[in-house]
Order: sequence, then C-alpha cells, then structure tokens
Amino acid sequence: MNIIYLLKAAFIGMIEGLSEFLPISSTAHLIIWGDWINFDSGEVKVYEIVIQFGSILAVIWIYRHYLLELLGGLLRREQKYVLVTRNLILAFLPAAVIGLLIIDQVAKLLDGKFFVYVFTLIVGGLIMLWVESRPHMSKANQLLDENTPLGAGLEKITWKQALVVGFAQCLAMVPGTSRSGATIISGMIAGIPRRTATEFSFFLAMPTMLAATVLSLYKYGDQLSDENISAIVVGFIFAFLSALVLVRAILRFVSKFSYKPFAIYRIIFGAVVGLWALGYL
Repeated sequence: MNIIYLLKAAFIGMIEGLSEFLPISSTAHLIIWGDWINFDSGEVKVYEIVIQFGSILAVIWIYRHYLLELLGGLLRREQKYVLVTRNLILAFLPAAVIGLLIIDQVAKLLDGKFFVYVFTLIVGGLIMLWVESRPHMSKANQLLDENTPLGAGLEKITWKQALVVGFAQCLAMVPGTSRSGATIISGMIAGIPRRTATEFSFFLAMPTMLAATVLSLYKYGDQLSDENISAIVVGFIFAFLSALVLVRAILRFVSKFSYKPFAIYRIIFGAVVGLWALGYL
C-alpha cells in the first residue's frame, strides 16, 4: 500500500466530512473528486459506508452532552425533551418507511445518470436562493446567536414542521439532492429559523444515517476484505475530523449569514458536473 494511495483515501475522507452536512451533495463530490484524483478504494460501497459513519460519529460527539440531557429528560418525562424526541421520530419515519420500499428501485433507475446530478444540484441551488431571498422564510436568527447553547429551540418545532422536514428528506434518495439541503431548506420553508433548521438536520442525520449504514453493511458487508483496510481506516479518521470542524463552523456561520453562498456554489458545481459528464473536464 503506497503513500499516494493513502493520501488519496485521506482526501476523499476529508471531502466526505466537509460535504456531508452542507447542502451541496456529498455523493456528487465523492464521485467527481474520486474520478479527478483517480481514486479507487477497491470495495467502493463499503468504503463510502465506513467514511459516512465517521461523519455521523463526529455529530454524535459534538452533541454528546445534549444527547445525555435528552436521554435523562426523557426518563424524567420533561416536556422539552419529549417534544424534541417526538419531532425526531416524526421526521425520521417517512424516510425510513418510503426508503425501505423504494430505495433500491430509485438507485437502479437513477444511479450513474449524471444529468440527474446536474439537474438536482442546479435546481436545488435556485430553490435555496429563492428561500433565502424571502424574509418570512429565512428568519434572521436574532434570538439564536453563535453563543446559543447547542440544541436550543429544537423543542419549539411543531409536529407539522417535523413532518414537512421528514417528507422532504425522502427527496435525498434522488442523487445530487443532498439530505442536508432538503431538510434544512424545507425546515426554513416551514417556518423554522435557519440555525434551528440546521441543528434539526444534524440531529435527524443521526438515526437516518445510522439506519442507512446498518442497511448498507447488511447488503454490502461481504465485500469487506483486509486488502484495503488501511485506506478505509484513514478515510474514516479524516471524515470524522473534518466533520468535527465543519459542524461547529457551519453553526457559527448560519448564526450570522444565509445559505446563499452555498446556493451559488451548488449551481456552479452542477455546471461543472455537467461539463465533466460531457467529457470537457
């Protein structure tokens, strides 16, 4: 196993950690960058699953104290934590049910069709620009600054808003949509303040991505071998570390600024994917 290969594995892990919780489609970035640097992990599916798990663990680590408070509050039946749990369950169920029913069919129909990535990246970016241009949807977070405790405001989300976010998350089955993008923007459309919508997306990622990881390991676990274990470990570590930095940074960012820069980036990246698919890059 040469050092160049491990450096590529580290880079792809970093791309996963940086893009997983931003509304820019981590899958599209992994595909494009993997091709550009000529990276082949051997067991592609297993590699993606493991580095994604690294990103999930970063969020769990950042919110570890709040998660313990949530568990304790549930045991004490405190309304605040009961409401947060209710919201997460309601938002998780649509993707869990619909995903189990049609995810394989969607994958067979759309995987590898790069025009889908181009369409979803660009259209998603335009929707983000539209939402952030409408004050009643973007809600500037006057009451939620960067010093606000983690998880503040999650209990104020209504059950209807949680369901809107949950059904929007199902759109992430379409390549290039971005799970984070779908959940954050739908939350803002439903009237959830930007930072709260972002944190709710982070929390919703925990059960959703953990369930997806378990399901994927069940399907593709037999592909795992010792041959490229070093690359998988390196990718996992870098995904964890980069997500650790990104999640904290994005919360500081959205406490002061809008998602417009990411919307513009999506549109430009969608155009780049289109040029790449046509062989111009």
